[in-house]
Amino acid sequence: MTAVRLVLWRHGLTGWNAENRFQGQLDPPLSETGVAEAEKAAEMLAAMSPSLLVTSDLQRAQQTAQALADRTGLQIHTDERLRERHWGDWQGKTHAELAEQDSEAFAMWQAGRQPSVSGREGPDDVRVRVAAAIRNAVTRVSHVTEATVILVSHGGAIRYGVAELLRWPEELARTVSGLNNCHWAQLRSRPVLSNDARDEWVLSAYNVGAATP
Repeated sequence: MTAVRLVLWRHGLTGWNAENRFQGQLDPPLSETGVAEAEKAAEMLAAMSPSLLVTSDLQRAQQTAQALADRTGLQIHTDERLRERHWGDWQGKTHAELAEQDSEAFAMWQAGRQPSVSGREGPDDVRVRVAAAIRNAVTRVSHVTEATVILVSHGGAIRYGVAELLRWPEELARTVSGLNNCHWAQLRSRPVLSNDARDEWVLSAYNVGAATP
């Protein structure tokens, strides 16, 4: 059985992050600050001697992954299942705009609840697809004894992916903050000692990263 260190790395800052604008599955690039964040974080992550690098196909994630690929020589694999949650009608709008235009739903979101937003992807759907991408990545290293797998994704997607791997119910998942830009969560695998074939993961670190340049 492969001993896996799993690193779920959020992309660097974008101009939309700085504007508090919902990105969802829209595709803004990294800002200059985000590029610098990715370079600094990549230096730390390269020291882990990663075995595999998989990223969301959105450009802010791919640009972040490229900083690590340049340091390690790893091939970048893309998986659209690592995309951010689709936020439907909220995508492209700022928090200030939503507070004015959709105040009740926005207040629910701020309180950690699930508002009704046209076209929004449900949390269970995000959990399932992100966890499926993670499991697929882990199978790529099943031929070795130890491996570090780095996946580049998005704040909401990572939180839901972690919740699914650790079997957290929604009421627990919503008590966990999102990751800062270019920070990561780290999990490690542990042996399954029963006939239960479900994943066994331990959260070993959360919201780890370099200081903002």
